[in-house]
Amino acid sequence: MSGSNTAMPVFRRSSRCEATNCVEVATVSEGAILRNSTTPDTRLAFDAASWRGFIAGVAAGEFDLR
Repeated sequence: MSGSNTAMPVFRRSSRCEATNCVEVATVSEGAILRNSTTPDTRLAFDAASWRGFIAGVAAGEFDLR
């Protein structure tokens, strides 16, 4: 992800999240950006194909611990 878009991403968190220690996600034209609410300057960026693959895996139960 090039970071050429100068607009600030809008991060969202789950409604089940408490006040702190939340994973936040922002969708951007290139894919998605994740961060921890307690350390918002540290971010992980994913291209669109990788992000879609992750979401598909979540929906399929690929990451379920049970």
